[in-house]
This record gives sequence, structure tokens and C-alpha cells, in this order.
Amino acid sequence: MKKFSQLAIPYIFWCFLMLLLPMLLIAFYSLIKQGNGIVPFTVTLEYYKKFFTDKDFLIVLYRSVMIAIKTTIICFMIGYPVAYYISRCTEKVQNLLILCITLPTWINMLVRTYAWIGILTKGGLISTICAFFGFKDVELLYTESAVLIGMVYNFLPFMILQINTSLTKMDKSLIEAANDLGANKIQTFLRVIFPLSLPGVVSGITLVFLPAVSSFFIPKLLGGGDFFLIGNVIENQFITVGEWNFGSAIAIIMAVLMMFLMMLVRKIESRTSQRED
Repeated sequence: MKKFSQLAIPYIFWCFLMLLLPMLLIAFYSLIKQGNGIVPFTVTLEYYKKFFTDKDFLIVLYRSVMIAIKTTIICFMIGYPVAYYISRCTEKVQNLLILCITLPTWINMLVRTYAWIGILTKGGLISTICAFFGFKDVELLYTESAVLIGMVYNFLPFMILQINTSLTKMDKSLIEAANDLGANKIQTFLRVIFPLSLPGVVSGITLVFLPAVSSFFIPKLLGGGDFFLIGNVIENQFITVGEWNFGSAIAIIMAVLMMFLMMLVRKIESRTSQRED
């Protein structure tokens, strides 16, 4: 046991260096303000106060949360039926379908998002199809719909894979027992299948919502720079404005929000597992 703990030391050091140390530096920058020549910096909560007292930043945060919620709902509405269909197929077909879903994720997300610019722009694929059916001058690019399409496309596989894992691992004898007791397909789904798949649903929601709420390059590319989310604000503060202190404060606020949401998800998962037991 002692040898295993010693072997873990390099990994612990690496995690501290690559994960914890950057977060500590961001937290440090968010709490300091440049001082005069005698005192190099002073501790302050000015940047946190600035975020919560400025209406514009709160509007951006609200917009980011709403976009993330819409993305999560759409991914769930599309992902659950797809995952359910995959789980009902034979093992060979399941592997093939899972490969088809994961194959696009092998390509860099930035490249995949760039591809949607050509699809959504005026004269692109969607515009051409709409024109064929009589809807002319349809251009979705640089709108909220374009941002939603890009986010759903990029994050949908995470929802499908998590739900499919729960459905595949489900004890099929419980479904047979429900059928023997006289439950129809709808009752079996609502009382047996869906409750047992909730851990996968919760995990899928987590893996979609958290990156969606902090995404910055998808709204930047598909929103045309006019559709700002909180991730774009953080990027703008660091790269364009040069306000590292304020950008760090916003990053810490988002990190705390995400940790709170993860704790909430953990509680939901524990309650779900207790009900199953």
C-alpha cells in the first residue's frame, strides 16, 4: 500500500501544478488591485462588486444560463429517443451506431463549428433547402438560433452516450416483470425504464449544461461577435481589454456556480440511487 501511495506522488504534484495552481492564481488576481510604488497591491472585493452591480454583466450571465438551459433541453429531447433506440438494438448494431455518434467528436470542436458557418450562411445548404420549398432569403447565421444549433451539435453526443450507458446496463428482467404484471409499454417506460435511466440523464445534463454555460468560441463564431455570453466576456477581459483582475473575478464566479450545480447534481444522483435501492 505504501508503494502505491509513493507512486501516486508524481500524479498528485502534476494535478496541483496543472489544475489547482492556476485556479489559485486566478483567485489571487481576482482579489488584488494594483497599488502605488510602496504597496505593490491591495486586497479588494471591488471586481466582484462590479460584476454584481453592473446590469449589463448580469444580463449576459442570464443570457448564458438561458442558452445553456435551452441547449440542455433540446439535447435531452433529441438524445433520449436516440439513446433508447440504440439500447434496443443488437450489440453489433449498437457498436456501429455508437461509432457513428462518437466519430464527429474525433474532429476538433473548433473545426466542426467552422463548418456550420458555411451551412448556415446565406446561400448555404439550409438556405438552399429553404429556397427550394419557397422560403427565400433565409439566413440563420449570427443569430441565437445559430448559436443553439452549434451548441446542440457539439454537446449532443455527451447526452446520448450517458443515457445509453444507463439504458444498456439496465436489468432487462425488470422490464419482463412489469410486462408479466400487466403493464403496457407506456406504463413500463414511465415506471421502470425512465426512473432507472435517471442517473444517465443527470450525468448527461451535467456534461451538456456546464460546458454550454461557459462556451465562448461557439457564440463568437456563429453569433458573429454580437451575441455575447459570459465566456466571451471573460475572454474579452483577458485578451482585448487587459483587465485580468476583473476577468479572474468573473471566472471565479462561474467556477463557484458550476461547483454548486455539480453538488446539486450529486444530491439528485444520491437520492435517485437510494430510491432504486
